[in-house]
Amino acid sequence: MRVAFGVSVLTRTVQQGGVDGIGTYTRELMAAMPPSAQLQPYLFDAPASLWQGATPAMSFGPFARQALAATLPGVDFGRVRRALCSGIDVIHATDHLVPRLRGTPVVATIFDAIPLSHPEWVRYRFKGLKNELWRRTAFWAQQVITISNYSRQEIATHFRLPEERITAIPLGVGSQWFAPVDESVEKAVRDRHALPDRYFVSVGTLQPRKNISRLLLAHASLPEPLQRQFPLVVVGKPGWGCEDVVAQFTGGALKHVRWLQHLPDADLQVVIKRATALVFPSLHEGFGLPVLEAFAAGVPVVASNTTSIPEVAGDAALLIDPLRIDELADAMRRVAENSELAGQLVARGRDRVRAFTWQACAEKTLRVYESMV
Repeated sequence: MRVAFGVSVLTRTVQQGGVDGIGTYTRELMAAMPPSAQLQPYLFDAPASLWQGATPAMSFGPFARQALAATLPGVDFGRVRRALCSGIDVIHATDHLVPRLRGTPVVATIFDAIPLSHPEWVRYRFKGLKNELWRRTAFWAQQVITISNYSRQEIATHFRLPEERITAIPLGVGSQWFAPVDESVEKAVRDRHALPDRYFVSVGTLQPRKNISRLLLAHASLPEPLQRQFPLVVVGKPGWGCEDVVAQFTGGALKHVRWLQHLPDADLQVVIKRATALVFPSLHEGFGLPVLEAFAAGVPVVASNTTSIPEVAGDAALLIDPLRIDELADAMRRVAENSELAGQLVARGRDRVRAFTWQACAEKTLRVYESMV
């Protein structure tokens, strides 16, 4: 089976120096896909030469222009149709850039419905128009893959898609998260970022739904000796709507908080593996991959009890109401002070994460392909 496989977002984020969630999904799924699916990479909005993979990519031209034209009756993505190699059985749009085609089935991965369910949490020009176009493009896919049962329900509601067209396939965790870190590498990362001996860590792009403001208040409410003993390390590049948080990080008033901004993957793994606990108080997630990565790294987790996170974490994390600063602070204190509890969470996390592999994700994705031909 030959599958045209979208790598637009992966290629762009590699060029920008930091692979995001969609890029990670695309990269790991490609690597784990069984050989019976021959993947043919393709790009929108970029020349094929930008793709650095072993198999040369096809260029499908500009996405937005073709998508706007395809909203008209009887019009599809003509440039894509002409560029397709003979023998392509399925197109997999991994990155929300879903083409409309006649004669070739399309499967689209949609990670969540946040721009439609919470438009106040996204900021871009012509938001209403772009959201409506995104909703329409989902109907151009004969099947939709998403990453949790929570997201499946959200997509069915806000895209108005029949649930039988949506398959929930959980993400996996890369093998690097299970492997021990070389001592020299760990020391280099520790020295480079001046990491303390013990600390809480939070990971994610700074934006309102990541709930960093409440996390800062929760940490600040801990007894001062505990703050000093277990400072907070925040890893995440600035997103939108985070000006107040960035001002706190850079203003000098937070004595026991460090902001490391964006880190390369190798450094991030060390920072998480050395942490006392990962704190993940997000208000809304389609999945919550950092929770599983911390489980694999042997790190206790404090996380929100909302949206997809309980589905991912099970009973292996301390789940809290992310709107309750006192509840968040109490969970952080308990993990820091109670080594028996921390050990129990580590053991549960290691058991929990075994069910989430990229191989399982790829095999379930292949079954979706096979159902379409």
